[in-house]
Amino acid sequence: MSATGRTGPDAPDASEIAALCRDADFVRFVAHADGDALAATGLIARALSDAGVPFQASVARSGNLARPDNTDDVTTLLVGGTHPSYDGAIAASTEPASVLAEAAARELAADPDPVLALAGVVAAEGHPSEYAEVLERAQSRDLVTQRPGVGIPTADLANGLAHTTLAHASFSGNEGAVTASLADLELPVDLDTRAQRRLASLLALETVSADGATPRAAEAVERALHPHATDGPFATVEGFADVLDVVAREAPGTALALALGHDVKTPALDAWRAHAKRAHTALRGATTGRYDGLFVARIESAEGDPAPVRTTARLLRDFRSPEPVALVVSEGKAAACATEEQGQIGEQMATAATAVSGTGGGRDRQGYAEFGADVSATDFVTAFREAQ
Repeated sequence: MSATGRTGPDAPDASEIAALCRDADFVRFVAHADGDALAATGLIARALSDAGVPFQASVARSGNLARPDNTDDVTTLLVGGTHPSYDGAIAASTEPASVLAEAAARELAADPDPVLALAGVVAAEGHPSEYAEVLERAQSRDLVTQRPGVGIPTADLANGLAHTTLAHASFSGNEGAVTASLADLELPVDLDTRAQRRLASLLALETVSADGATPRAAEAVERALHPHATDGPFATVEGFADVLDVVAREAPGTALALALGHDVKTPALDAWRAHAKRAHTALRGATTGRYDGLFVARIESAEGDPAPVRTTARLLRDFRSPEPVALVVSEGKAAACATEEQGQIGEQMATAATAVSGTGGGRDRQGYAEFGADVSATDFVTAFREAQ
Protein backbone atom coordinates (compact mmCIF):
# COMPACT_ATOMS: atom_id res chain seq x y z
CA MET A 1 0.00 0.00 0.00
CA SER A 2 1.31 3.42 -0.92
CA ALA A 3 0.33 6.73 0.62
CA THR A 4 2.50 8.76 -1.70
CA GLY A 5 1.78 12.30 -2.71
CA ARG A 6 -1.54 12.76 -0.96
CA THR A 7 -2.42 15.88 0.98
CA GLY A 8 -5.52 17.48 2.43
CA PRO A 9 -8.57 15.33 3.24
CA ASP A 10 -7.18 12.32 1.35
CA ALA A 11 -3.78 12.37 3.05
CA PRO A 12 -2.62 9.06 4.59
CA ASP A 13 -4.14 8.37 7.97
CA ALA A 14 -2.47 6.76 10.98
CA SER A 15 -3.67 3.26 10.07
CA GLU A 16 -2.20 3.45 6.57
CA ILE A 17 1.15 4.68 7.85
CA ALA A 18 1.23 1.98 10.52
CA ALA A 19 0.41 -0.74 7.97
CA LEU A 20 3.14 0.49 5.63
CA CYS A 21 5.68 0.36 8.47
CA ARG A 22 4.43 -2.93 9.89
CA ASP A 23 4.91 -4.73 6.58
CA ALA A 24 8.38 -3.30 5.94
CA ASP A 25 11.64 -5.20 6.24
CA PHE A 26 13.60 -1.96 6.52
CA VAL A 27 12.41 1.66 6.67
CA ARG A 28 14.33 4.68 5.44
CA PHE A 29 13.10 8.04 6.77
CA VAL A 30 13.96 11.34 5.13
CA ALA A 31 12.75 14.20 7.31
CA HIS A 32 12.19 17.80 6.37
CA ALA A 33 14.54 20.06 8.36
CA ASP A 34 12.06 21.31 10.94
CA GLY A 35 10.92 20.45 14.45
CA ASP A 36 7.56 18.95 13.51
CA ALA A 37 9.09 16.56 10.98
CA LEU A 38 11.86 15.57 13.39
CA ALA A 39 9.37 14.90 16.17
CA ALA A 40 7.29 12.77 13.79
CA THR A 41 10.36 10.83 12.72
CA GLY A 42 11.33 10.16 16.32
CA LEU A 43 7.85 8.95 17.26
CA ILE A 44 7.59 6.44 14.39
CA ALA A 45 11.22 5.36 14.58
CA ARG A 46 10.96 4.59 18.29
CA ALA A 47 7.83 2.53 17.60
CA LEU A 48 9.68 0.57 14.90
CA SER A 49 12.57 -0.01 17.28
CA ASP A 50 10.15 -1.44 19.85
CA ALA A 51 8.70 -3.69 17.14
CA GLY A 52 12.10 -4.89 15.98
CA VAL A 53 11.88 -3.26 12.53
CA PRO A 54 15.26 -1.82 11.45
CA PHE A 55 15.36 1.74 10.15
CA GLN A 56 17.63 4.54 9.04
CA ALA A 57 16.87 8.24 9.20
CA SER A 58 18.32 11.41 7.72
CA VAL A 59 17.41 15.08 7.45
CA ALA A 60 17.00 16.88 4.13
CA ARG A 61 18.54 20.32 4.58
CA SER A 62 18.05 21.51 1.01
CA GLY A 63 14.81 22.24 -0.79
CA ASN A 64 15.28 19.09 -2.89
CA LEU A 65 13.32 16.24 -1.27
CA ALA A 66 13.70 13.63 -4.02
CA ARG A 67 14.06 10.02 -2.93
CA PRO A 68 17.66 9.07 -2.05
CA ASP A 69 19.62 6.74 -4.29
CA ASN A 70 20.16 3.08 -3.38
CA THR A 71 16.77 2.65 -1.67
CA ASP A 72 15.08 0.28 -4.13
CA ASP A 73 14.91 -2.57 -1.63
CA VAL A 74 13.66 -0.58 1.36
CA THR A 75 10.45 1.21 2.32
CA THR A 76 11.02 4.95 2.08
CA LEU A 77 9.02 7.52 4.02
CA LEU A 78 9.22 11.26 3.53
CA VAL A 79 8.39 13.06 6.77
CA GLY A 80 7.01 16.57 6.71
CA GLY A 81 6.19 16.71 3.01
CA THR A 82 5.18 14.66 -0.01
CA HIS A 83 7.02 13.53 -3.12
CA PRO A 84 5.91 10.97 -5.73
CA SER A 85 9.17 9.01 -5.58
CA TYR A 86 8.60 7.79 -2.00
CA ASP A 87 6.63 4.77 -0.84
CA GLY A 88 4.75 6.88 1.68
CA ALA A 89 4.57 10.17 3.49
CA ILE A 90 3.99 11.37 7.02
CA ALA A 91 2.81 14.79 6.01
CA ALA A 92 0.97 17.58 7.73
CA SER A 93 -2.51 18.11 6.31
CA THR A 94 -5.18 19.21 8.78
CA GLU A 95 -2.86 18.46 11.69
CA PRO A 96 0.91 18.48 12.33
CA ALA A 97 2.96 15.53 11.12
CA SER A 98 3.90 14.79 14.73
CA VAL A 99 0.25 14.28 15.73
CA LEU A 100 -0.26 11.93 12.80
CA ALA A 101 2.93 10.06 13.72
CA GLU A 102 1.88 9.77 17.38
CA ALA A 103 -1.39 8.16 16.31
CA ALA A 104 0.42 5.82 13.91
CA ALA A 105 2.85 4.81 16.65
CA ARG A 106 -0.08 3.86 18.86
CA GLU A 107 -1.47 1.82 15.95
CA LEU A 108 1.85 -0.03 16.05
CA ALA A 109 1.14 -0.89 19.70
CA ALA A 110 3.83 1.49 20.93
CA ASP A 111 3.59 3.93 23.83
CA PRO A 112 4.76 7.14 22.12
CA ASP A 113 6.12 10.07 24.07
CA PRO A 114 3.35 12.71 24.17
CA VAL A 115 5.84 15.42 25.14
CA LEU A 116 7.74 14.86 21.90
CA ALA A 117 4.45 14.99 19.99
CA LEU A 118 3.49 18.26 21.70
CA ALA A 119 6.91 19.72 20.89
CA GLY A 120 6.20 18.87 17.26
CA VAL A 121 2.84 20.64 17.52
CA VAL A 122 4.46 23.83 18.81
CA ALA A 123 7.21 23.61 16.17
CA ALA A 124 4.43 23.42 13.57
CA GLU A 125 3.10 26.72 14.98
CA GLY A 126 0.19 25.02 16.72
CA HIS A 127 -0.83 25.06 20.37
CA PRO A 128 -0.99 21.98 22.62
CA SER A 129 -4.59 22.77 23.59
CA GLU A 130 -5.61 22.29 19.94
CA TYR A 131 -4.74 18.59 20.28
CA ALA A 132 -6.54 17.77 23.50
CA GLU A 133 -6.11 13.99 23.34
CA VAL A 134 -2.33 14.21 23.07
CA LEU A 135 -2.21 16.86 25.79
CA GLU A 136 -4.43 14.76 28.06
CA ARG A 137 -2.14 11.76 27.62
CA ALA A 138 0.79 13.90 28.73
CA GLN A 139 -1.12 15.39 31.65
CA SER A 140 -2.46 12.03 32.83
CA ARG A 141 1.13 10.86 33.21
CA ASP A 142 2.12 14.08 34.99
CA LEU A 143 4.52 14.92 32.18
CA VAL A 144 3.38 18.50 31.55
CA THR A 145 1.78 21.30 33.54
CA GLN A 146 0.77 24.64 32.08
CA ARG A 147 1.90 27.65 34.08
CA PRO A 148 2.48 31.38 33.66
CA GLY A 149 5.83 32.58 32.37
CA VAL A 150 7.94 32.04 29.26
CA GLY A 151 8.53 28.96 27.15
CA ILE A 152 12.29 28.61 27.19
CA PRO A 153 14.28 25.36 27.25
CA THR A 154 16.58 26.14 30.16
CA ALA A 155 16.31 27.14 33.81
CA ASP A 156 18.80 29.94 33.07
CA LEU A 157 16.47 32.84 32.38
CA ALA A 158 19.00 35.16 30.75
CA ASN A 159 20.24 32.42 28.48
CA GLY A 160 16.76 31.33 27.54
CA LEU A 161 15.29 34.78 26.90
CA ALA A 162 18.31 35.89 24.87
CA HIS A 163 18.23 32.92 22.55
CA THR A 164 14.62 31.91 22.15
CA THR A 165 13.49 32.11 18.53
CA LEU A 166 9.83 32.11 19.55
CA ALA A 167 10.18 35.89 19.83
CA HIS A 168 12.36 38.70 18.51
CA ALA A 169 12.66 41.28 21.28
CA SER A 170 14.85 44.33 21.73
CA PHE A 171 17.33 42.22 23.71
CA SER A 172 17.24 39.05 21.58
CA GLY A 173 20.71 37.65 20.96
CA ASN A 174 22.23 39.79 23.72
CA GLU A 175 22.48 37.91 27.00
CA GLY A 176 24.03 40.92 28.75
CA ALA A 177 21.03 43.10 27.90
CA VAL A 178 18.66 40.41 29.16
CA THR A 179 20.61 40.13 32.39
CA ALA A 180 20.26 43.88 32.94
CA SER A 181 16.50 43.74 32.31
CA LEU A 182 16.11 40.84 34.72
CA ALA A 183 18.06 42.71 37.39
CA ASP A 184 15.55 45.55 37.16
CA LEU A 185 12.75 43.09 37.94
CA GLU A 186 14.42 41.95 41.18
CA LEU A 187 12.92 38.47 40.87
CA PRO A 188 13.07 35.98 43.75
CA VAL A 189 15.41 33.00 43.47
CA ASP A 190 12.45 30.63 43.51
CA LEU A 191 10.04 31.96 40.91
CA ASP A 192 6.46 32.11 42.10
CA THR A 193 3.38 32.75 39.95
CA ARG A 194 3.73 36.52 40.23
CA ALA A 195 7.39 36.38 39.16
CA GLN A 196 6.56 34.15 36.20
CA ARG A 197 3.92 36.62 35.07
CA ARG A 198 6.39 39.48 35.32
CA LEU A 199 8.78 37.51 33.11
CA ALA A 200 6.06 37.00 30.52
CA SER A 201 5.22 40.71 30.62
CA LEU A 202 8.89 41.59 30.14
CA LEU A 203 9.23 39.43 27.02
CA ALA A 204 5.94 40.65 25.58
CA LEU A 205 6.77 44.31 26.18
CA GLU A 206 10.30 44.05 24.80
CA THR A 207 8.91 42.31 21.72
CA VAL A 208 6.05 44.62 20.81
CA SER A 209 7.96 47.81 21.66
CA ALA A 210 11.15 46.92 19.78
CA ASP A 211 12.19 49.07 16.82
CA GLY A 212 10.37 47.94 13.70
CA ALA A 213 7.91 45.66 15.46
CA THR A 214 4.67 45.10 13.55
CA PRO A 215 1.16 44.55 14.94
CA ARG A 216 1.60 40.85 14.14
CA ALA A 217 4.37 40.69 16.76
CA ALA A 218 1.84 40.99 19.59
CA GLU A 219 0.12 37.83 18.37
CA ALA A 220 3.30 35.95 17.47
CA VAL A 221 4.91 36.38 20.89
CA GLU A 222 2.00 34.48 22.46
CA ARG A 223 3.72 31.25 21.34
CA ALA A 224 6.39 31.90 23.96
CA LEU A 225 3.98 32.67 26.83
CA HIS A 226 1.97 30.49 29.25
CA PRO A 227 4.20 27.47 28.61
CA HIS A 228 3.78 23.81 29.44
CA ALA A 229 6.45 22.90 31.98
CA THR A 230 7.96 19.43 31.80
CA ASP A 231 10.50 17.38 33.73
CA GLY A 232 12.10 16.15 30.48
CA PRO A 233 15.43 17.26 29.05
CA PHE A 234 14.08 20.79 28.57
CA ALA A 235 12.20 23.04 30.94
CA THR A 236 9.11 23.51 28.77
CA VAL A 237 7.42 21.91 25.77
CA GLU A 238 7.74 25.23 23.97
CA GLY A 239 11.45 25.39 24.68
CA PHE A 240 11.87 21.80 23.50
CA ALA A 241 10.09 22.73 20.25
CA ASP A 242 12.33 25.75 19.76
CA VAL A 243 15.50 23.71 20.21
CA LEU A 244 14.30 20.87 17.99
CA ASP A 245 13.25 23.22 15.19
CA VAL A 246 16.40 25.32 15.24
CA VAL A 247 18.84 22.42 15.62
CA ALA A 248 17.17 20.60 12.71
CA ARG A 249 18.74 23.31 10.55
CA GLU A 250 21.91 24.01 12.51
CA ALA A 251 23.02 20.47 13.38
CA PRO A 252 20.57 17.96 11.86
CA GLY A 253 22.40 14.91 13.18
CA THR A 254 22.07 16.22 16.73
CA ALA A 255 18.41 17.09 16.18
CA LEU A 256 17.71 13.60 14.88
CA ALA A 257 19.46 12.04 17.87
CA LEU A 258 17.38 14.26 20.16
CA ALA A 259 14.15 13.15 18.50
CA LEU A 260 15.21 9.52 18.80
CA GLY A 261 15.62 9.95 22.55
CA HIS A 262 19.40 10.06 22.88
CA ASP A 263 21.11 12.18 25.53
CA VAL A 264 22.34 15.08 23.40
CA LYS A 265 20.96 17.95 25.46
CA THR A 266 24.29 19.78 25.81
CA PRO A 267 25.28 19.82 22.12
CA ALA A 268 21.67 20.60 21.18
CA LEU A 269 21.61 23.66 23.44
CA ASP A 270 25.02 24.76 22.15
CA ALA A 271 23.75 24.57 18.56
CA TRP A 272 20.51 26.34 19.51
CA ARG A 273 22.33 29.26 21.12
CA ALA A 274 24.76 29.72 18.23
CA HIS A 275 22.00 29.54 15.61
CA ALA A 276 19.63 31.84 17.49
CA LYS A 277 22.25 34.51 18.03
CA ARG A 278 23.09 34.55 14.31
CA ALA A 279 19.42 34.71 13.34
CA HIS A 280 18.61 37.61 15.68
CA THR A 281 21.75 39.46 14.63
CA ALA A 282 20.97 38.91 10.95
CA LEU A 283 17.43 40.21 11.29
CA ARG A 284 18.53 43.27 13.21
CA GLY A 285 21.18 44.17 10.61
CA ALA A 286 19.19 43.36 7.46
CA THR A 287 18.49 45.77 4.65
CA THR A 288 14.76 45.60 3.95
CA GLY A 289 12.48 46.42 1.06
CA ARG A 290 8.72 46.36 0.74
CA TYR A 291 6.70 45.28 -2.27
CA ASP A 292 3.03 44.53 -2.81
CA GLY A 293 2.45 41.43 -0.65
CA LEU A 294 6.17 40.83 -0.05
CA PHE A 295 8.71 42.05 2.50
CA VAL A 296 12.37 41.34 1.72
CA ALA A 297 15.41 41.29 3.98
CA ARG A 298 18.85 41.22 2.37
CA ILE A 299 21.55 39.89 4.68
CA GLU A 300 25.29 40.07 4.42
CA SER A 301 26.77 37.20 6.39
CA ALA A 302 30.03 37.47 8.28
CA GLU A 303 32.77 35.41 6.68
CA GLY A 304 32.57 31.81 7.88
CA ASP A 305 29.41 32.60 9.85
CA PRO A 306 26.46 32.33 7.44
CA ALA A 307 23.07 33.68 8.42
CA PRO A 308 20.43 30.99 9.06
CA VAL A 309 17.99 32.17 6.40
CA ARG A 310 15.08 29.87 7.29
CA THR A 311 14.88 30.88 10.94
CA THR A 312 15.50 34.51 10.02
CA ALA A 313 12.64 34.38 7.49
CA ARG A 314 10.26 33.08 10.15
CA LEU A 315 11.29 35.82 12.57
CA LEU A 316 10.95 38.40 9.80
CA ARG A 317 7.42 37.23 8.98
CA ASP A 318 6.27 37.14 12.60
CA PHE A 319 7.88 40.26 14.02
CA ARG A 320 8.96 42.68 11.29
CA SER A 321 7.06 42.09 8.06
CA PRO A 322 4.06 44.30 7.28
CA GLU A 323 3.31 42.01 4.33
CA PRO A 324 2.00 38.41 4.36
CA VAL A 325 5.11 36.95 2.69
CA ALA A 326 8.62 37.44 4.09
CA LEU A 327 11.71 36.64 2.02
CA VAL A 328 15.29 36.54 3.32
CA VAL A 329 18.15 36.49 0.82
CA SER A 330 21.79 35.94 1.68
CA GLU A 331 24.85 34.78 -0.24
CA GLY A 332 23.73 31.78 -2.28
CA LYS A 333 20.66 31.06 -0.13
CA ALA A 334 17.14 32.30 0.36
CA ALA A 335 14.12 31.37 2.44
CA ALA A 336 10.53 32.52 2.48
CA CYS A 337 7.72 32.25 5.02
CA ALA A 338 4.09 33.22 4.68
CA THR A 339 1.15 33.79 6.94
CA GLU A 340 -1.49 31.09 6.94
CA GLU A 341 -3.57 33.05 4.45
CA GLN A 342 -0.96 32.43 1.75
CA GLY A 343 0.10 29.24 -0.02
CA GLN A 344 2.34 27.61 -2.61
CA ILE A 345 5.50 29.23 -1.28
CA GLY A 346 7.52 26.08 -1.91
CA GLU A 347 6.49 26.00 -5.56
CA GLN A 348 7.29 29.68 -5.96
CA MET A 349 10.74 29.19 -4.42
CA ALA A 350 11.40 26.25 -6.75
CA THR A 351 10.39 28.34 -9.77
CA ALA A 352 12.54 31.28 -8.67
CA ALA A 353 15.52 29.02 -8.00
CA THR A 354 15.23 27.41 -11.41
CA ALA A 355 15.17 30.85 -13.01
CA VAL A 356 18.63 31.59 -11.55
CA SER A 357 19.99 28.07 -12.21
CA GLY A 358 19.59 27.00 -8.58
CA THR A 359 17.50 24.48 -6.69
CA GLY A 360 14.62 25.05 -4.33
CA GLY A 361 11.39 23.77 -2.91
CA GLY A 362 9.33 23.62 0.25
CA ARG A 363 5.71 23.55 1.31
CA ASP A 364 2.66 25.79 1.25
CA ARG A 365 3.88 28.32 3.80
CA GLN A 366 7.65 28.02 3.63
CA GLY A 367 10.36 27.50 1.05
CA TYR A 368 14.11 27.38 0.65
CA ALA A 369 16.50 27.86 -2.27
CA GLU A 370 20.20 27.57 -3.03
CA PHE A 371 21.93 29.19 -5.99
CA GLY A 372 25.34 30.25 -7.25
CA ALA A 373 27.43 32.95 -5.62
CA ASP A 374 27.26 34.93 -8.85
CA VAL A 375 23.50 35.43 -8.41
CA SER A 376 22.76 38.76 -6.75
CA ALA A 377 20.08 39.28 -4.13
CA THR A 378 18.30 41.58 -6.58
CA ASP A 379 18.26 38.85 -9.23
CA PHE A 380 16.69 36.35 -6.85
CA VAL A 381 14.13 38.81 -5.51
CA THR A 382 13.10 39.58 -9.07
CA ALA A 383 12.78 35.89 -9.89
CA PHE A 384 10.68 35.25 -6.77
CA ARG A 385 8.37 38.18 -7.48
CA GLU A 386 7.83 36.89 -11.02
CA ALA A 387 6.99 33.47 -9.59
CA GLN A 388 4.32 34.83 -7.23
